[in-house]
Amino acid sequence: MNRHSLQASDFSYDLPEERIAKYPLADRNKSKLLTYKGGEIGEDVFSNLSNHLPPNSLLVFNDTKVLSARLQFQKETGAKIEVFCLEPHDATVEQALTSTRSCQWQCMVGNLKRFKPTDVLKLQIADTLLSCKMVKRQDQYVIVEFEWEGGIEFSRILEEVGQIPLPPYLNREAEETDAETYQTVYAKTDGAVAAPTAGLHFVPEQLEALQAAGHKLAYLTLYVGAGTFRQVKAEKLVDHDMHSERIVVGQKTLEQLANHEGPIIPVGTTSLRSLESLYWLAAKLQLEAGGRSQEEGHSHSFNALALEQNDAYKLSGDLNRKEAFNYLQNHLDSNLQSPTFNLQPSTSSL
Repeated sequence: MNRHSLQASDFSYDLPEERIAKYPLADRNKSKLLTYKGGEIGEDVFSNLSNHLPPNSLLVFNDTKVLSARLQFQKETGAKIEVFCLEPHDATVEQALTSTRSCQWQCMVGNLKRFKPTDVLKLQIADTLLSCKMVKRQDQYVIVEFEWEGGIEFSRILEEVGQIPLPPYLNREAEETDAETYQTVYAKTDGAVAAPTAGLHFVPEQLEALQAAGHKLAYLTLYVGAGTFRQVKAEKLVDHDMHSERIVVGQKTLEQLANHEGPIIPVGTTSLRSLESLYWLAAKLQLEAGGRSQEEGHSHSFNALALEQNDAYKLSGDLNRKEAFNYLQNHLDSNLQSPTFNLQPSTSSL
């Protein structure tokens, strides 16, 4: 199918409210598992996942951790304002979360009509007073600045008073237990505003059992960002602007991806689009090294550590998997770079 012919309506379907699980099972490993083999659709439980995996598989997990990113303010008039921190403005996630005095974030604001540019919202956190003011209003988001005293990190402020941003389709308020149940058991790196939900079903015992059965595990970090909450308003999907997301991947994972001899299985769409984007990043770096644009046939200057939305459709796919991930390893070694890539996923990830 030609991607230019894809309509947003092609992906519309009916999902009855009663078919949505509002709360996870007490034992997440007992969740239902949909299977498809030999043309037949079947059903099992997630604890039996290993029975359905090819031998010697490499499972790739996204170890991002969901921020308690929703902050609830109340004006002196009584109006309630929710400020949902999506991603830092002009800073990395690490820089913003470790700030001890101020930081700016791109946010979604609930009850925005009551949040005036002259307002300074206040929130008391133990001995710390957090203030919030509008810096700039954008198309769908608002840039806000947080300021506070006391020397505590912003990540701790979110932990103390923030709420987990549950998916809108759950249609319920966040509860205390969600701080644990809406995280994967291997979540490690703070910064996402939504969980990599395919990984929510794993428990530590199963990860150990998978390795005992001969499977390998690899980890990378994709900070699920504002785009996951951004409504698709364009009729044609190619006209929808994708939001950028940041990937962090280490040398060990790149080596596993380059050298693994068996099947490579991404756990969920966030891991899948990370692997896709890393491949195209390698293709783009190789193109830059050659000094020529495949599409235009002349010297072309671009940010080689970022992917634009349509790069995957302009670049050559001549590299095989081993070549692509070895190329990324060699690039990091030769440039003495941190294993961190900033990218914007292509529409092939839709």
